[in-house]
Amino acid sequence: MVDDRPGDVGGVRVVVAPDKFKGTLSGPAAAAAMAVGVRAVLPDAVVDEIPLADGGEGTVEAILATGATEHRLTVPGPLGDPVEAQFAMLGTTAVIESAQACGLQLISPTPRTSLRASSAGVGALIRAAWDAGATSVAIGLGGVACTDGGTGLVAELGARFVDADGEVVGPGELDRVVSVDLTGLDPRVTSTSFVAATDVTNPLLGPTGAAAVYGPQKGAGPDEVALLDQGLATVANVVESAVDGEPLRERPGAGAAGGLGWGLMALLGAEVRPGGDLVMDLIGLPDALKQADLVLTGEGKLDAQSRYGKGPVALAELAATHGLPTIAVAGMVDPEGREGTGFAAVWSLVEEVGGEAALHETAASLTEVTAGAVRHWREQR
Repeated sequence: MVDDRPGDVGGVRVVVAPDKFKGTLSGPAAAAAMAVGVRAVLPDAVVDEIPLADGGEGTVEAILATGATEHRLTVPGPLGDPVEAQFAMLGTTAVIESAQACGLQLISPTPRTSLRASSAGVGALIRAAWDAGATSVAIGLGGVACTDGGTGLVAELGARFVDADGEVVGPGELDRVVSVDLTGLDPRVTSTSFVAATDVTNPLLGPTGAAAVYGPQKGAGPDEVALLDQGLATVANVVESAVDGEPLRERPGAGAAGGLGWGLMALLGAEVRPGGDLVMDLIGLPDALKQADLVLTGEGKLDAQSRYGKGPVALAELAATHGLPTIAVAGMVDPEGREGTGFAAVWSLVEEVGGEAALHETAASLTEVTAGAVRHWREQR
């Protein structure tokens, strides 16, 4: 929430924009706890609470915190069973999390599920977004159970992937695909701009591709990984011949979300952007920073992965272009989370209040450590 009140002359304006503390606090709850800490030290400060996300879990929640409209519906889950999902409408832009429809958290992964899981539910969310008036759709990638190259999604929108007998082919059998029929694709595709949000840079295929790198965490053994990779290669060959477009399999992000990144680019013309950057634009952080004196951010853990498109580091980079210091307050901090991240200072709940309090009294601990961080910043000014 952005506070529109002008600050006192000579006062301080603070942007509080944390990501979720996974397993303990949502982004909005973390922002509220940090704001209390700021006001304990700077009672006259104007505090803008703007929960952050990076395109993965918590992205829709961050958009809703800006006043966007929530839509809830039932869609096919990764194995076809109905699941409840939500998306946000910000004007005519719909924001979707793919994991809400086909997330790994929705199943118990096994070798069989690694082959059966589909992205069809994401297609159902897109259709619902169209019905709600969307002309632009942002899709957060990551955390999915499927490795279907987005074929389930576009099949839900009217495409058909068929074998030599003209039979429709589903996930786990993509190596049988010989042609794709796009004549039934919903015409709204051509009037919609799609953008995919991910911090993953993997290509679609090979040893660093969608199946090899992420298949095992979805339950795939060596045989399933080989079958999934072959299926993705087959579909890529068929689709790229059918649409006569530029080969996209090597593009950074093509291997995101089980190849969903590639499918969105190749079949829906999507742009792929770093998740943190996209979400910051959607929630208005660039404008908020123009008026700020200090930026506070954080997440559950700062580590080596934080440097690759994660929200807090992306925010620090953006704040630096405005000449603003960014202080991070995280649950845990690895050494790699301090180096090369662009933060003016990094504080750890575990180091300041201990592991028990950090885990079981996260909100209170976050308030306390944030107050200490702001007090130190004030003394150093």
